[in-house]
Amino acid sequence: MSCHFRALLAAAALGALLLPLATPAQDTKQNRDEAAAINTELAIGYMREEKLAAARDKIEKALEQNPRTARTQMVAGFVYDRLGDNRKATRHYDEAVRLAKGDPDVLNNAGAYFCRVGQYKRGEELLLQAAASALYSTPDAAYANAGRCARSDGRPQEAEQYFRKALSINPKQADALLQMAEIAQGHGNGLQARAFLERYDAVAPSTAASLWLGRSIELGLGDTAQAAHYARRLRDEFPTSEETAKLLQEDRKQP
Repeated sequence: MSCHFRALLAAAALGALLLPLATPAQDTKQNRDEAAAINTELAIGYMREEKLAAARDKIEKALEQNPRTARTQMVAGFVYDRLGDNRKATRHYDEAVRLAKGDPDVLNNAGAYFCRVGQYKRGEELLLQAAASALYSTPDAAYANAGRCARSDGRPQEAEQYFRKALSINPKQADALLQMAEIAQGHGNGLQARAFLERYDAVAPSTAASLWLGRSIELGLGDTAQAAHYARRLRDEFPTSEETAKLLQEDRKQP
Protein backbone atom coordinates (compact mmCIF):
# COMPACT_ATOMS: atom_id res chain seq x y z
CA MET A 1 0.00 0.00 0.00
CA SER A 2 1.44 3.38 -1.00
CA CYS A 3 2.22 6.07 1.58
CA HIS A 4 -0.22 8.46 -0.18
CA PHE A 5 -3.01 5.91 0.08
CA ARG A 6 -2.29 5.21 3.77
CA ALA A 7 -2.36 8.95 4.49
CA LEU A 8 -5.70 9.34 2.78
CA LEU A 9 -7.19 6.45 4.76
CA ALA A 10 -5.95 7.92 8.03
CA ALA A 11 -7.42 11.31 7.22
CA ALA A 12 -10.76 9.79 6.32
CA ALA A 13 -10.86 7.82 9.55
CA LEU A 14 -10.24 10.97 11.62
CA GLY A 15 -12.55 13.13 9.58
CA ALA A 16 -9.71 15.61 9.11
CA LEU A 17 -9.39 18.06 6.25
CA LEU A 18 -6.05 17.77 4.45
CA LEU A 19 -4.39 19.95 1.87
CA PRO A 20 -4.65 18.45 -1.60
CA LEU A 21 -1.98 15.83 -2.17
CA ALA A 22 0.00 15.43 -5.36
CA THR A 23 -1.50 13.06 -7.87
CA PRO A 24 0.67 10.39 -9.52
CA ALA A 25 0.71 12.58 -12.64
CA GLN A 26 1.98 15.55 -10.61
CA ASP A 27 4.59 13.35 -8.97
CA THR A 28 5.76 12.25 -12.40
CA LYS A 29 5.99 15.87 -13.62
CA GLN A 30 7.95 16.92 -10.54
CA ASN A 31 10.31 13.99 -10.95
CA ARG A 32 10.83 14.80 -14.61
CA ASP A 33 11.50 18.46 -13.84
CA GLU A 34 14.05 17.52 -11.19
CA ALA A 35 15.71 15.03 -13.52
CA ALA A 36 15.86 17.67 -16.26
CA ALA A 37 17.60 20.10 -13.91
CA ILE A 38 20.14 17.41 -12.95
CA ASN A 39 20.81 16.49 -16.58
CA THR A 40 21.25 20.17 -17.46
CA GLU A 41 23.94 20.54 -14.79
CA LEU A 42 25.59 17.31 -15.96
CA ALA A 43 25.69 18.72 -19.48
CA ILE A 44 27.49 21.78 -18.17
CA GLY A 45 29.97 19.55 -16.35
CA TYR A 46 30.67 17.54 -19.49
CA MET A 47 31.18 20.74 -21.47
CA ARG A 48 33.81 21.87 -18.97
CA GLU A 49 35.56 18.55 -19.50
CA GLU A 50 35.33 18.95 -23.29
CA LYS A 51 33.16 15.83 -23.52
CA LEU A 52 30.86 17.26 -26.16
CA ALA A 53 29.03 14.05 -27.11
CA ALA A 54 28.16 13.32 -23.48
CA ALA A 55 27.04 16.92 -23.00
CA ARG A 56 24.77 16.66 -26.04
CA ASP A 57 23.23 13.43 -24.76
CA LYS A 58 22.52 14.92 -21.33
CA ILE A 59 21.01 18.14 -22.63
CA GLU A 60 18.82 16.24 -25.10
CA LYS A 61 17.57 14.12 -22.21
CA ALA A 62 16.90 17.27 -20.18
CA LEU A 63 14.93 18.75 -23.08
CA GLU A 64 12.81 15.60 -23.30
CA GLN A 65 12.10 15.81 -19.57
CA ASN A 66 11.39 19.53 -19.35
CA PRO A 67 11.95 21.97 -22.22
CA ARG A 68 10.18 24.81 -20.41
CA THR A 69 13.06 26.38 -18.45
CA ALA A 70 15.27 29.15 -19.76
CA ARG A 71 18.37 27.58 -18.22
CA THR A 72 17.94 24.25 -19.99
CA GLN A 73 17.30 26.00 -23.31
CA MET A 74 20.30 28.28 -22.76
CA VAL A 75 22.61 25.36 -22.00
CA ALA A 76 21.28 23.58 -25.09
CA GLY A 77 22.19 26.65 -27.11
CA PHE A 78 25.66 26.63 -25.60
CA VAL A 79 26.15 22.92 -26.34
CA TYR A 80 25.07 23.18 -29.97
CA ASP A 81 27.12 26.35 -30.45
CA ARG A 82 30.19 24.41 -29.33
CA LEU A 83 29.23 21.57 -31.68
CA GLY A 84 29.05 24.03 -34.58
CA ASP A 85 25.34 23.58 -35.20
CA ASN A 86 24.23 27.22 -35.45
CA ARG A 87 20.70 26.32 -36.54
CA LYS A 88 19.98 24.38 -33.37
CA ALA A 89 21.95 26.78 -31.18
CA THR A 90 19.95 29.75 -32.47
CA ARG A 91 16.66 27.95 -31.94
CA HIS A 92 17.52 27.12 -28.34
CA TYR A 93 18.82 30.60 -27.55
CA ASP A 94 15.63 32.08 -29.04
CA GLU A 95 13.58 29.87 -26.76
CA ALA A 96 15.78 30.70 -23.75
CA VAL A 97 15.16 34.43 -24.28
CA ARG A 98 11.42 33.82 -24.62
CA LEU A 99 11.32 31.87 -21.35
CA ALA A 100 13.79 34.08 -19.50
CA LYS A 101 11.33 36.80 -18.48
CA GLY A 102 14.16 39.30 -18.31
CA ASP A 103 16.72 37.09 -16.55
CA PRO A 104 19.92 39.09 -17.14
CA ASP A 105 22.22 36.04 -17.12
CA VAL A 106 20.25 34.48 -19.96
CA LEU A 107 20.08 37.80 -21.83
CA ASN A 108 23.84 38.31 -21.53
CA ASN A 109 24.70 34.80 -22.71
CA ALA A 110 22.21 34.87 -25.56
CA GLY A 111 23.29 38.37 -26.57
CA ALA A 112 26.95 37.33 -26.69
CA TYR A 113 26.00 34.36 -28.88
CA PHE A 114 23.98 36.42 -31.36
CA CYS A 115 26.83 38.92 -31.67
CA ARG A 116 29.31 36.13 -32.29
CA VAL A 117 27.25 34.73 -35.18
CA GLY A 118 26.81 38.13 -36.77
CA GLN A 119 23.34 39.11 -35.51
CA TYR A 120 24.82 42.27 -34.06
CA LYS A 121 21.73 44.41 -33.55
CA ARG A 122 19.79 41.68 -31.79
CA GLY A 123 22.76 40.67 -29.67
CA GLU A 124 23.49 44.24 -28.66
CA GLU A 125 19.85 44.82 -27.70
CA LEU A 126 19.85 41.78 -25.41
CA LEU A 127 23.18 42.76 -23.85
CA LEU A 128 21.96 46.27 -23.07
CA GLN A 129 18.81 44.82 -21.50
CA ALA A 130 21.03 42.67 -19.29
CA ALA A 131 23.25 45.63 -18.37
CA ALA A 132 20.22 47.73 -17.43
CA SER A 133 18.72 45.08 -15.15
CA ALA A 134 18.81 45.91 -11.45
CA LEU A 135 19.05 42.16 -10.82
CA TYR A 136 22.35 41.78 -12.67
CA SER A 137 25.42 41.64 -10.46
CA THR A 138 27.92 42.19 -13.28
CA PRO A 139 26.53 44.80 -15.71
CA ASP A 140 30.12 45.66 -16.64
CA ALA A 141 30.41 42.27 -18.35
CA ALA A 142 27.31 42.96 -20.44
CA TYR A 143 28.63 46.39 -21.45
CA ALA A 144 31.98 44.84 -22.39
CA ASN A 145 30.17 42.28 -24.53
CA ALA A 146 28.11 45.06 -26.13
CA GLY A 147 31.35 46.86 -26.92
CA ARG A 148 32.73 43.78 -28.64
CA CYS A 149 29.47 43.50 -30.56
CA ALA A 150 29.56 47.10 -31.77
CA ARG A 151 33.24 46.81 -32.65
CA SER A 152 32.61 43.66 -34.72
CA ASP A 153 29.79 45.55 -36.45
CA GLY A 154 32.21 48.29 -37.52
CA ARG A 155 31.09 50.90 -34.98
CA PRO A 156 34.27 51.68 -33.00
CA GLN A 157 32.95 54.89 -31.42
CA GLU A 158 29.93 53.14 -29.93
CA ALA A 159 32.17 50.27 -28.89
CA GLU A 160 34.43 52.65 -27.00
CA GLN A 161 31.42 54.16 -25.22
CA TYR A 162 30.34 50.72 -24.03
CA PHE A 163 33.85 49.81 -22.87
CA ARG A 164 34.07 53.07 -20.92
CA LYS A 165 30.71 52.35 -19.30
CA ALA A 166 32.01 48.93 -18.30
CA LEU A 167 35.13 50.50 -16.79
CA SER A 168 33.12 53.17 -14.98
CA ILE A 169 31.28 50.34 -13.20
CA ASN A 170 34.33 48.13 -12.73
CA PRO A 171 37.75 49.70 -13.39
CA LYS A 172 39.24 46.19 -13.37
CA GLN A 173 37.04 44.85 -16.16
CA ALA A 174 39.74 42.91 -17.99
CA ASP A 175 38.08 42.51 -21.38
CA ALA A 176 37.19 46.21 -21.60
CA LEU A 177 40.79 47.16 -20.68
CA LEU A 178 42.25 44.94 -23.39
CA GLN A 179 39.75 46.17 -25.97
CA MET A 180 40.51 49.79 -25.10
CA ALA A 181 44.23 49.08 -25.47
CA GLU A 182 43.58 47.69 -28.96
CA ILE A 183 41.41 50.67 -29.90
CA ALA A 184 44.00 53.17 -28.65
CA GLN A 185 46.74 51.36 -30.56
CA GLY A 186 44.56 51.43 -33.68
CA HIS A 187 44.20 55.19 -33.30
CA GLY A 188 47.96 55.55 -33.09
CA ASN A 189 47.92 56.51 -29.40
CA GLY A 190 50.66 54.21 -28.15
CA LEU A 191 51.05 55.76 -24.71
CA GLN A 192 47.34 55.39 -23.96
CA ALA A 193 47.41 51.85 -25.34
CA ARG A 194 50.35 51.02 -23.08
CA ALA A 195 48.51 52.43 -20.05
CA PHE A 196 45.41 50.33 -20.75
CA LEU A 197 47.50 47.21 -21.30
CA GLU A 198 49.39 47.79 -18.03
CA ARG A 199 46.05 48.01 -16.24
CA TYR A 200 44.96 44.79 -17.95
CA ASP A 201 48.17 42.99 -16.92
CA ALA A 202 47.55 44.01 -13.31
CA VAL A 203 44.18 42.23 -13.14
CA ALA A 204 44.28 39.34 -15.65
CA PRO A 205 46.71 36.67 -16.86
CA SER A 206 48.53 37.34 -20.09
CA THR A 207 47.24 35.74 -23.26
CA ALA A 208 48.83 35.31 -26.64
CA ALA A 209 46.69 38.20 -27.87
CA SER A 210 47.75 40.53 -25.05
CA LEU A 211 51.45 39.73 -25.51
CA TRP A 212 51.20 40.27 -29.26
CA LEU A 213 49.47 43.59 -28.61
CA GLY A 214 52.16 44.57 -26.09
CA ARG A 215 54.87 43.85 -28.65
CA SER A 216 53.06 45.93 -31.28
CA ILE A 217 52.61 48.83 -28.85
CA GLU A 218 56.27 48.86 -27.86
CA LEU A 219 57.47 48.64 -31.45
CA GLY A 220 55.29 51.64 -32.23
CA LEU A 221 56.77 53.55 -29.31
CA GLY A 222 60.31 52.62 -30.32
CA ASP A 223 61.09 50.46 -27.27
CA THR A 224 62.67 47.51 -29.05
CA ALA A 225 63.95 45.94 -25.81
CA GLN A 226 60.46 45.75 -24.31
CA ALA A 227 59.08 44.54 -27.63
CA ALA A 228 61.66 41.74 -27.62
CA HIS A 229 60.63 40.87 -24.06
CA TYR A 230 57.01 40.43 -25.19
CA ALA A 231 58.19 38.34 -28.13
CA ARG A 232 60.19 36.02 -25.88
CA ARG A 233 57.25 35.54 -23.57
CA LEU A 234 55.01 34.82 -26.53
CA ARG A 235 57.32 32.08 -27.79
CA ASP A 236 57.83 30.58 -24.32
CA GLU A 237 54.29 30.72 -22.96
CA PHE A 238 52.19 30.23 -26.11
CA PRO A 239 54.36 28.28 -28.56
CA THR A 240 51.41 26.90 -30.56
CA SER A 241 49.38 30.11 -30.80
CA GLU A 242 48.55 31.93 -34.04
CA GLU A 243 50.42 34.96 -32.71
CA THR A 244 53.61 32.95 -32.25
CA ALA A 245 53.21 31.56 -35.76
CA LYS A 246 53.02 35.13 -37.09
CA LEU A 247 56.06 36.08 -35.03
CA LEU A 248 58.08 33.16 -36.41
CA GLN A 249 56.99 34.05 -39.92
CA GLU A 250 58.25 37.59 -39.39
CA ASP A 251 61.56 36.24 -38.08
CA ARG A 252 62.02 34.11 -41.20
CA LYS A 253 61.50 37.13 -43.43
CA GLN A 254 64.28 39.09 -41.74
CA PRO A 255 67.69 38.95 -43.49
